[in-house]
Amino acid sequence: MTQGTVAESGGAGGGTVLADEVAKFDRLAADWWDPRGPMAPLHAMNPLRTRWIAERLGRPPEDLGGLSLLDVGCGAGLAAEALARRGARVTGLDMAAEALEAARFHAAAEGLPILYRQGRPEDLQESFDAVTALEVIEHVADRDAFLASLARSVRPGGMVFLSTLNRTARSFLFAKLGAEYLLRMLPVGTHDWKMFVTPAELGAGLRRAGLRVTDVAGMVPAPLAGGWRESRDTAVNYIMAARRD
Repeated sequence: MTQGTVAESGGAGGGTVLADEVAKFDRLAADWWDPRGPMAPLHAMNPLRTRWIAERLGRPPEDLGGLSLLDVGCGAGLAAEALARRGARVTGLDMAAEALEAARFHAAAEGLPILYRQGRPEDLQESFDAVTALEVIEHVADRDAFLASLARSVRPGGMVFLSTLNRTARSFLFAKLGAEYLLRMLPVGTHDWKMFVTPAELGAGLRRAGLRVTDVAGMVPAPLAGGWRESRDTAVNYIMAARRD
């Protein structure tokens, strides 16, 4: 699953993310908001991710009023809209122009005042109360540079949240072969298993960026409930929180 992608590498501008990843997710823009389309797993996962984030921000899950939040790699805005509905002042950042157009159109139709910007996190000058990068880091070219840019974008005392895929045999079986080739839940080529990130690697990268890991949880499907649930099992999908002290 993927939230979106930011920046370019190997082409004009350099930076933290691969140019072919930008093109890949632009091609999905028209179907991003279809809950039965290629982003269906992300639609199902989104309530868990955004509730988990809200709870760790120390607020009631439905009240993020007054908090400024940057969603890096926002894609067409699934997480950005869910967090804006909880009262956060959301800025969505991505390099995929067509996905951003889909995000702007959908937010306008829903009456949500989300600011969507095309760009790279390393180029930002502002800072925010919280920063999210959901299903993004497995698509970036320079992991440490990406994490450093997230750390610079959050205010002291603020929180950074990332969700991603663990690099295990199970994730190769279920998230790569199963989701892309057998069940066709995602377009073939959506993920490169070698770019998946273990919790230990992500935690070490966050510490190098000057952030302190405060929580981690697995995310697993809950078919009977029609969504996803929090779990101790981080073998495939997981979410991590870190604080800038």
